[in-house]
Amino acid sequence: MTLRTLMQAGPAKAAELFARLAETSDNAVKTRERLFTDLKVGLEQHVDMEEQHLFPILRKQPDTKELVTVAARDNKELRAKLGELDALPKNDETFLGKITELQKAFRQHARDEKRELLPAVEKALSEDQVQSIVGKMESTLAEADQAQQDQAEEKRVAARQQREQREQAEVLSHQEEEAEQERQDAARRAQRAARAATKAAARATEDAVEDAAERTHEVAVVVAQGAQHVTERVLEAASQTVGHTASLASSSARTGLFFWDMMLGGMGVPPSRAVATRDASAQVPASQQAAQNEEVIPLAEEVLVIGKRTVNTGTTRIRRYVVETPVEQQVSLLRERVVVERRRPVTNKVTGEALTELTIEVMETDEVPVVAKSVQVREEVVVRTERTEHVETVRDTVRQDQVDIGHTNTRRPARARA
Repeated sequence: MTLRTLMQAGPAKAAELFARLAETSDNAVKTRERLFTDLKVGLEQHVDMEEQHLFPILRKQPDTKELVTVAARDNKELRAKLGELDALPKNDETFLGKITELQKAFRQHARDEKRELLPAVEKALSEDQVQSIVGKMESTLAEADQAQQDQAEEKRVAARQQREQREQAEVLSHQEEEAEQERQDAARRAQRAARAATKAAARATEDAVEDAAERTHEVAVVVAQGAQHVTERVLEAASQTVGHTASLASSSARTGLFFWDMMLGGMGVPPSRAVATRDASAQVPASQQAAQNEEVIPLAEEVLVIGKRTVNTGTTRIRRYVVETPVEQQVSLLRERVVVERRRPVTNKVTGEALTELTIEVMETDEVPVVAKSVQVREEVVVRTERTEHVETVRDTVRQDQVDIGHTNTRRPARARA
């Protein structure tokens, strides 16, 4: 790429942005802001390249010092106009007029650069030096483009985060509203339930009081009737007891043995009850004696209890890194050149001004490739863990108690295993 092509790429892009801005209306504020931002970045980048790479060379030449002074003043005025337009509201009625003034100023700046600055640089430097400057300028442009892409990516990330935060805030607000509505509904339901419970309790109290009064009256009646019936039964039982006592007194119980008849008759105890008492007292000492003669020997054993714990058997590390691969792609570019032809006029009649000085300037343009990079997902690497179950046999030894039972009249002892 030549120095002229590189330096004319900025004015060509600026001319396109100027044309698109002129077509916007006062209501298209967002579009104007976006186009003006791109225009401002492009113009500032263009004048920065002049001041960084061309002005130091021209200041060393005695014939071009004044030219550098004028160009630096033009750059300062251009930055002032950009700052004024940046602060001006984009829907202001004077915005397009000031854009037209800026376009005229930059167009004159581009003419001066093409007719004076670039020829002076090419004259002062050799071809290799010019190509070195071109390489530096291309590096500067590439860094600026990368910075713009990074800034745009940061803006997209920030906008996405703000959008997610906004959506999350809306969700939380909606949930809070629903929760508040639910609390209010629950409070209303609780109030209605409390009023209903109060009414029900009042009705239940009234019913209980009425029921208690009725039951009290019924109990009083039943008690009175029961008391009368009990009195009658007590009198009847008393009369029967008196008669039975008299009959027992007249006849005494006999067992057929003189001694027992005399003893029982004297003690007042029935013979059957005396016999039962003697048998029970004879059985109790035998059971107690059997319990005292027993001795218990416990036999224990160990039981194998298998537990589980998780141990680290290895670590798998997945590292993502960036590699650079050279790629190439062909692109068709347009080149516009001025063609000057001389021909015989169709008629000898003079039209327009004649015999005066006239200068016509036609700009030549070349399309240059603009390299941009976008990131897209090529493939995905999914990392997960899978669990499989297997059966493992665990072997160990356990202990247990054994007992040997020996008899004096046997030669081989018997062994019992618990």
